[in-house]
Formats: sequence, structure tokens, C-alpha cells
Amino acid sequence: MARTGIDTSILHKGAHSASYFDLARAAGEGAEIVDFCIPCNPYFPTPEMFDELTRDLKSILKYYPSDSATITKKLASVLGLHPQTVAMANGSTELITWIDHLLVKESLAIPIPTFGRWTDQPLETGKRVDMFPLQERDGFRLDLEEYVEFIRERKSRVAVICNVNNPDGNYLPRRDVIRFMDALSDLDLVVVDESFIDFSDAERYPSVGPDAVIRPNAVVLKSLGKNFGLHGIRFGYMLANPAIAGKIAKMLPKWNLNSLAEKVVHMIQEHEMEYEESLRLLSRDRRSMARELSRIPGLTVFPSQGNFFLVKLPTEWSGVALRDYLVANHGIMTRECGNKLGMTSQFMRLVVRPTADVERLVDGMMDYGQRFHGRSVYDMDPMESTGRRWATESYDDPQPDNLIPYPSHRNTEYTARRAAVS
Repeated sequence: MARTGIDTSILHKGAHSASYFDLARAAGEGAEIVDFCIPCNPYFPTPEMFDELTRDLKSILKYYPSDSATITKKLASVLGLHPQTVAMANGSTELITWIDHLLVKESLAIPIPTFGRWTDQPLETGKRVDMFPLQERDGFRLDLEEYVEFIRERKSRVAVICNVNNPDGNYLPRRDVIRFMDALSDLDLVVVDESFIDFSDAERYPSVGPDAVIRPNAVVLKSLGKNFGLHGIRFGYMLANPAIAGKIAKMLPKWNLNSLAEKVVHMIQEHEMEYEESLRLLSRDRRSMARELSRIPGLTVFPSQGNFFLVKLPTEWSGVALRDYLVANHGIMTRECGNKLGMTSQFMRLVVRPTADVERLVDGMMDYGQRFHGRSVYDMDPMESTGRRWATESYDDPQPDNLIPYPSHRNTEYTARRAAVS
């Protein structure tokens, strides 16, 4: 093991995690950084797709893109959507901003912990944000009936859920989300943020997008950068009935999407099988990574349907110290959750990555435990672990036990979404 030379003070600046580019510049030329922080698809685009983008880079950078309406129409055609129900933007956070400005008038309810822009954006514009705390004892699972009662008690006018939720990875069955939308049909707006839903294999068709567009007050958000492994492009879209989608689309700048986003939208249709395969590989890695993380005594690993895991560190460990140690000594970038509402620094979110990277992460975490917290974890009996286990026979019946691996089997009620892809 050798130090990377990265000045870890860069990790303590600002409320958000340091960017990959910040760390790469701090590390210097030739340093390798393994990213367990940014929830990005590691298998897509394929190397051949990157080669194609490289060949076209000159024209992509040199010329104006088509206007946003043209690119949105093409995306709708590729995804089989009605173009009047789609608004495409420079990332899902741009859509969250416009939803707040145009559709949130008084108050917004949101479970926490969740994606920070759903709390920060309306607070910045003076709205009342009604936060519904998810409980660790329940594995941070959201009970939709209790949430509806909370919304009614607070008289919230907008309700938001993230499915799959970030950072805990919990998934809500489609039928339950549809009931949730219908129970709140009198609100100004109901938002379902599905930025991570493509990574779920719990149901064959998990999205409520088709259901939202025929309802009077429902919006579904999608983040293409996460799914397609291209965060740097900054593109995403929303689905809603034509009145809502049109209202948002009219406010977006005419050229709010860049030429690289346009190129990728045109490539998607030709590489659908590669994309499906990338999701299958990620589901495989998610199961494998859960098993590897369970080797760390005292670590609590929460079941996930996203491309990340929420973990709770052993009691004596510090999330901030571990994050800094992994960067400085192992070249590993992680996300500690101390700045997330409803979380503490005892929690970390770890992105799903291929086996070799996960082994490096586990070795780094065990090295930290050995150096700073007593005898080597390699010498400990796994049964001495003080972690907890969440056996999840189904999404409706959590049964806490003693250590949290990813479930080794799934409820037969659901057909795995990617099972047919070889």
C-alpha cells in the first residue's frame, strides 16, 4: 500500500462531495482513482460506443445541437413515448428547479433521507418543506400509508417520493406507487423520481411513467446520465400529462441540451441490447458486492435495488476518517452521508462496481479497521460481527436478524426484469 499523495482537505470543502476531477487533479498525473461515490453505470457505454463518440468529437464540439424540441421528439420516438408528455432538460436537477418554480406554490412533503435537491431547492425559494423521517429500525423503508397520513396532517400541497430511493436503495412496487398517486389526486402535484429505477430487477416493468401521463397531477422524473453511465453530459427528462409537460417545456431554454446529448440520444436505439446487458451485469455485481461487504465485521449492509448500497459502519469507526483514509491510502473515492438530512457520518453510500474494485474497497476498509480499531479483522470470527441482517422475503415483510446481505432469492411474484437477457 502506498499513499496517493492526495490532499484530503479537498474533501472537506463545500456541502457536496468533491468531484472526480477535483480528486484527479489533486492526485496528479498517472494516479488511479476508483470511484465508489458517483452512482454511474460502469458497463455502459461500451468501449465501441466510446470509440464512435471519439470519432465524432470534432463535429460534436464544433457545431450547434438541434433545438431541445427536436432532441426531445427523437428521445420520445426511441423510448416509445408520446412527445407531448415529455420535457427534456440539462439533467434532472434542472427539472427539479423548474418544477419548484412553476408547480410548487406553498409546501412540499418529502421522505428523508433522500436526494438532497428535493429538500434544498424548495427551501431556497422559501417553500415549506415537510420532512417525513424514515427509520433505521425499518431499514429506511417507506410506508406509503403512513406517508399519506403525514401529508394529510401537514396539509402539504406537493408530495414527492424517490423510487429507487437514494441513498438507501429501497424499492416500492409499482402497484403501490399507483395507489399512492391516486390517493393524492387532489394535491397540486405528486412527483415520482425514478432516476435509479432502471437498475431495479424486482419487477419486469417497474416504472409508473405510463400511469403518470394519464393522471391530472402526476410527474415522473428520469435521469439518463445515471442509467447510461454519462453523468458529464447532464441530460434527463420528465413524463406528465401534456398540460404539465408543456408548461415545463415552454420555460426551458431553446438550446438547453448540448450536441453530445443529441449524439447519445441517436445512438441509444442502435445499442439497446448492450444497455440491457449492462443492467444484467450490474444486478450480478450488486449481489456479489453485498456478499463481499458482509465479510467486514460490524458493518451493516442494507438491501438495495439501486446501483449503490447504504452501509452503517461499526460503532467505533468514523465515516469522515474512513473516507479520507481510503482516498489517501488506497485511491478510493467514497460518499459518507453526514451531510444528508436524516443521516449521520456513521453511514456511507457505496456504488456497485465490478468484483476487482470491490475487493480493493473491502481490503481498504479492513486495513482501516486493523490500523485504527484494534486487532485485525482478518483474524476475527465472522460470527463476532455486531452488524444486523435484514432478511427480505418480499418488499412487504422485512424480518430483521443479525447481518444484512442482499437477498439470495426473490419473491416469485415478480419476474426479474433482465432475466431474459443473456
